[in-house]
Amino acid sequence: MEYGFTIAAYAVAAVLFILSLGGLSGQESAKRAVWYGIAGMALAVVATLIGPGQGLWPASLVLIALGAGVGYQLATKVQMTQMPELVAIMHSLVGLAAVFVGFNADIMISQVAGLFAANGGTIGVDTLDKAIYEGLSSFGQLIAKKTTVEISILQVELVLGIWIGAVTFTGSVIAYGKLAGKVDTSAKKLPGGHLLNAGAAILSLVLAIMYMGGAGSWTLVLLTLLALFIGYHLIMGIGGADMPVVVSMLNSYSGWAAAAIGFSLGNDLLIVVGALVGSSGAILSYIMCKAMNRSFVSVILGGFGGPAGEQMAVEGEQIAIEADGVAAALNEADSVIIIPGYGMAVAQAQQTVSELTRKLRAKGKTVRFAIHPVAGRLPGHMNVLLAEAKVPYDIVLEMEEINDDFPDTDVAIVIGSNDIVNPAAQDDPNSPIAGMPVLECWKAKQVFVSKRGQGTGYSGIENPLFFKENTRMFYGDAKASLDKLLPMID
Repeated sequence: MEYGFTIAAYAVAAVLFILSLGGLSGQESAKRAVWYGIAGMALAVVATLIGPGQGLWPASLVLIALGAGVGYQLATKVQMTQMPELVAIMHSLVGLAAVFVGFNADIMISQVAGLFAANGGTIGVDTLDKAIYEGLSSFGQLIAKKTTVEISILQVELVLGIWIGAVTFTGSVIAYGKLAGKVDTSAKKLPGGHLLNAGAAILSLVLAIMYMGGAGSWTLVLLTLLALFIGYHLIMGIGGADMPVVVSMLNSYSGWAAAAIGFSLGNDLLIVVGALVGSSGAILSYIMCKAMNRSFVSVILGGFGGPAGEQMAVEGEQIAIEADGVAAALNEADSVIIIPGYGMAVAQAQQTVSELTRKLRAKGKTVRFAIHPVAGRLPGHMNVLLAEAKVPYDIVLEMEEINDDFPDTDVAIVIGSNDIVNPAAQDDPNSPIAGMPVLECWKAKQVFVSKRGQGTGYSGIENPLFFKENTRMFYGDAKASLDKLLPMID
């Protein structure tokens, strides 16, 4: 077989990618899973370079070197707190690649059709002279061998790739902006709201049909502009509290865009990998929506952070406490639950939290961590930070495993969390997060909230927890506050 090595290498790479995804489901196996992914990608790149379409070696090697250099710089300089926005911006590049490949496929179809016409034939029906055929690129030869039906299928694939890729590109750029604080995190829509998105989607379908009917490449340009608008307007209309779901959803979109690229290029590995990423991202989005008691459609079309009627007034006042008061409560407590959030990541306080945990456990106290499915701004964000700080895996528990234990807990410490510990989700039907399952830390005997100030947090929703009688606010930078607390634990 002419390209037997490439096919075999793609099969092995696909297996490695599957093993990588499977291993990422557990903290113990995650490091091994990452190496599976690295090996699979390295094998895929080598197989592609020496497989069908090989050539242009200088350009290929330069591009690989540039990509590796950028990747290395990002990996060594980006903080864990910036990982969600890094993932979002990477998704945008996949989407942009899908758009470029789609247009390249359309240009190549037109060029091959022109060669057929110049030789008195029709693409998909007649054959080219051998000399002309051999002068084509490998992609051009692939198109030249297709039947009329296969050409039509390729056009459907490139339309889907361009549309999904364009939506993914602008959507991911806006998601990056919201995560990085460069774009307002509140839900904002243009006048007309969902009707604008629906109208743009319908017009995109009309343009796709016109393109398939031979109207010309201008239809693809307009379709791309509409898809770029949909991606922008769709994500702008989603509030900050839903950003973890949005990142996961865009991950799924980028996977399907990659699969569409694979179909267009006739690359089996891209199809497999794209399907893996697309399906896993969709499943993760579903799991997260279920964890928030929201439907996937409602998140995409609305999201948290938008108006939902007049909300309940918050009564009481936030009472501050100093480090010595927190230390006294911890020294007397038998059981402690720590709830980490994005504020802990921003303050880089995970190492201090780990040291606090070690000291408390050394005194015979029961210390556990409660992790909400959407804590932080990326699924698994808190788990990674705690693992980095060498917190034992067996005391890091998911929400459903620990939520019933708060009434029997002496002290709950909330570090940089807001929405995931907000009782308004249960008490206020007009709250934008009404119905979202939350960590019921207010049921503990005492609650200490480590927070920079009296702000409302990322989603802009007020939290009645901060005003409850058994809650005390431990103001200040999380790391500085905990550093002051540590020597007082005796």
